[in-house]
Amino acid sequence: MTAYTELMTALAPTDSGFTAHVTPDWQQGRTTYGGLSAALCLEAATRAVPDAPPLRSGQFAFVGPAAGELAIQTTVLRRGKSTLFMGVDLVGEQGLATRAVLTFGAARQSRLSHVDLAMPAVPPAADCLDFFRNGAGPNFTQQFDFKVAGGTPIGTPGSPDFLVWIRHKDPAARSLAALIALADALPPPAVTLFPERAPISTMTWSLDVLAQPPLEDDGWRLMKSRADTVLEGYSAQDMAVWDSAGTPLIVARQNVAVFI
Repeated sequence: MTAYTELMTALAPTDSGFTAHVTPDWQQGRTTYGGLSAALCLEAATRAVPDAPPLRSGQFAFVGPAAGELAIQTTVLRRGKSTLFMGVDLVGEQGLATRAVLTFGAARQSRLSHVDLAMPAVPPAADCLDFFRNGAGPNFTQQFDFKVAGGTPIGTPGSPDFLVWIRHKDPAARSLAALIALADALPPPAVTLFPERAPISTMTWSLDVLAQPPLEDDGWRLMKSRADTVLEGYSAQDMAVWDSAGTPLIVARQNVAVFI
């Protein structure tokens, strides 16, 4: 397998941005796994603007398949005193694959401090069973460890929700881009309603970054994903990610096309 950090190290600068080569073990069907496409966009943006403040949110439109050699083009949309907006286009051999708008913002002093996003009570990852059975996941899933913490196990009909511990197999994958690559690793929970296997395709993904975990923790992230609706061939889902200490890291919304 191509380790996450190895793939990111190979990101090469060009006159217009960067190029990336994604190996089959990071693919989902005929395209690069969406979480990795988002991570590549963020990695390119932070290399293009090394003094960017911390990422606060990102919006990703998965326009087409990210196949073949990938080109990544970055644009500074606006930079102010504390914020930076960047646009990133990831282009494959068939044209535009992913369009991202990334919002960075420096921390500001504030009298307000409020967090109301408690991690569900779950057993530790070491006590949980594997989420994917008999290698049932797409190619990219071999890059991660998955443990069922609750919700509906994959392949089992039931409520469209997942609660899963996830960890990079690459122990050096500890950057924010690596966290974003991990945060899209679960299949859409709408699949628990499918009467038989059918194609799915993520259309858009919007996320907010709340915190980053300490570099010295165990690498396990608890991810909750629930389909709020599955209507007219599309599913709207709500997502959240915590570290093993219970700190909320990411909240997100995703729209997924379901072909059934």
